[in-house]
Amino acid sequence: MSHYHSNIRDMQFVLFDLLDGRTRYGQEPFAEVDPDAATAILTEAVRYATDRLARTFADTGPESVEFDPATHSVRLPQEYRAAAAEYLDSGWLDLDLPTEITGQNVPPSLRWCVTELMLGANPAIPQGLNVIPQVVRLLSQQGNESQRRIAELVLERRWMVTMMLTEPDAGSDVGAGRTRALPQPDGSWHIEGTKRFITYGDHDLTDNIIHLVLARPVGVDGAGGPGTRGLSLFVVPKFHFDPHTGDLGDRNGVVVTGMEHKMGLRGSPTCTVDFGGDTPAVGWLLGDTHAGLRQMFELIKHLRMLVGVKSTAALSTGYLNARDYATRRVQGRRLVGDTGGSVPIIEHPDVRRSLMTQKAYAEGLRALILYTGSQQDRVEAAHAAGEVDHDADTCHQLLLPVIKGYCAETAWRVLGQESLQVFGGSGFLTDYPLEQYVRDTKVDSLYEGTTGIQGLDLFSRKILGDNGAALDRLLAEMAATTTVPDTRFSHERAILSAAIDSVHGMVALLTSRWAGERDGADRELAAQDTTCLLLALGDLVCGWLLLRSAQIAHHKLGAAEDGERPFYLGKVEAGSWFARKVLIGLPTTLRAMQDTTGDLRALPAEAF
Repeated sequence: MSHYHSNIRDMQFVLFDLLDGRTRYGQEPFAEVDPDAATAILTEAVRYATDRLARTFADTGPESVEFDPATHSVRLPQEYRAAAAEYLDSGWLDLDLPTEITGQNVPPSLRWCVTELMLGANPAIPQGLNVIPQVVRLLSQQGNESQRRIAELVLERRWMVTMMLTEPDAGSDVGAGRTRALPQPDGSWHIEGTKRFITYGDHDLTDNIIHLVLARPVGVDGAGGPGTRGLSLFVVPKFHFDPHTGDLGDRNGVVVTGMEHKMGLRGSPTCTVDFGGDTPAVGWLLGDTHAGLRQMFELIKHLRMLVGVKSTAALSTGYLNARDYATRRVQGRRLVGDTGGSVPIIEHPDVRRSLMTQKAYAEGLRALILYTGSQQDRVEAAHAAGEVDHDADTCHQLLLPVIKGYCAETAWRVLGQESLQVFGGSGFLTDYPLEQYVRDTKVDSLYEGTTGIQGLDLFSRKILGDNGAALDRLLAEMAATTTVPDTRFSHERAILSAAIDSVHGMVALLTSRWAGERDGADRELAAQDTTCLLLALGDLVCGWLLLRSAQIAHHKLGAAEDGERPFYLGKVEAGSWFARKVLIGLPTTLRAMQDTTGDLRALPAEAF
């Protein structure tokens, strides 16, 4: 039996009831994907994820991936390699390819649903392979003619790709990178340096790998120099190849020198890679233009959302596993009305509290992601019509650091504190998938920018960057929910209104401090609370979407068939519960931020 439990019923509700996807699905440019077609895609994706991809989810130990230092090569476990190769050939990655390549146009919100299903089933495989369509898109749209041919070869020959930013002495500070690029007379470049934490940096899954490498040009007028602006992006293959046929030639000077021994995601090889040792590492400047970080950020934006989806997928299946276990595990007697016999643990009050905690967060995170996906739907629809939807684009950009940071932190916390806890001591054992869910999810708060970096990005770039315009539009949309006339949720609407006011207050407070003039002390004071703002905004968006879902579900209950009533009742309670247990705390968070002092700045390092 598969470890993976999916929830396409909730996906359908969010897409078509909460987000009114029927106004976009089946309409240009998504005319071929109406709600029925979307359901068929999701149904088939669940089947593939559960029956095929999930089979190689379980760890086989830290030795499951083998590194041979003599040949600088990595070998994947046989069954895992077969599953990854099958996924590469399955066609699911094609959903994310540019329309001009596939001739199909699938709404981004639906693509993110499919991605959740694949990541929930076996995250170590799709978290690396799902970057292929984005690299193909980058090469096709920003590359020169020869690089557009490389994009074609990646698809034709099923080559793998990587993106390389991080270095041993330059992790989050990308601008401190030392990897160099030296121009050659034939127009190529020789890359010299070391990169680390490179996902699928080497393997035997495909016969070639195309690396996208950030490096600093040397000796070129108008390029190079210090900081992130001096970085350029280079296309560097593992093997040289014939550009017409794709036939492989000699090994390029790109070698793996070590493997990371990780806490989780052990099936995915994470490598240290050296460039230009005994053999030159030959690469080509992407698009013949020195715009490395801007080009790389086209991938980073996608990957930050991918991380949030991965976290959400783990929490969703963790919750559903815990729910099923709670219905089967018989332990203890009822607290009230005891008849003498043991009962399933789902009858115990604290277990019910735990399950509702998990349900509300899992469904709230999914709603947050798909709300953002619906903004991407609008952006793509406008682009196809030759127009620009500025509001949708800026809303999408605003929510990316929230999705990356909030989803990662929330999933890790709730999986460990609640999902695993339902299993008791059994949850600590490899007999159940929860312990691996916890291990595999922790890294989500670390890579593609830690949560602290996401908080700074949210405030200093996304909010201050447009003087809070995108956030103001989002908060105004939320405020409309508080005016919906109903008696069932009057208390929850009041809580939501106070929570919106609190986030307004947080932003105003940090903006004032950021602009302070006390030798930067006020700005450092603001920076202490940017992560707190990110988490508060995540709570607020999830709580708002859950309350809207509850209002819709409550309306549908009157005409619901018996089989649907439990689903709608669960949606009603999740929205109400989240408001009463989570959103209600945001005014207190604001008060805590108001009390932040500069004492930490004055404290000597030895005191920590």
